[in-house]
Amino acid sequence: MYAIVEIAGQQFKVAKDQKVYVHRLQEAEGSKVTFDKVMLVEDNGNVTIGAPAIEGAGVTAKVLGHLKGDKVIVFKKKRRKGYKKKNGHRQYLTEIQIEGIATSGVKAAAKKEAPKAEVKAESNDLSSMTVAELKALAKEKGIAGYTSLKKAELIEALSK
Repeated sequence: MYAIVEIAGQQFKVAKDQKVYVHRLQEAEGSKVTFDKVMLVEDNGNVTIGAPAIEGAGVTAKVLGHLKGDKVIVFKKKRRKGYKKKNGHRQYLTEIQIEGIATSGVKAAAKKEAPKAEVKAESNDLSSMTVAELKALAKEKGIAGYTSLKKAELIEALSK
């Protein structure tokens, strides 16, 4: 059984008891972490694909430690010009061990974007809204020809 999961902005193919190095996580060493952005789960030939993520699926992991990756040297040079730049970088990493993959029963994180849209729709201050938001509001109210209207015309039509 394996899963493709998004951890810290990157996608990883993980299996049970596998150790993975990911970008630095905020959790303390020894704590357990649950990742709910599971894109794909394979279980004995049965493949489940999410659009974009599988609802209720999750991957649990234990944070083993925080460390720094190998040093990467970036050296730039232009010949016969006297131009040389040397730069180095060490990525902060977290080592995690996958403890289990659950296909259902994991609580998804609440989406916080929907309430913001409702608050903007409720406010009558139309001048602070973008043209796209005004067009969406005009479409909801059933105003004909809203696609060709400019911002000032949309505000005038919506305020009536």
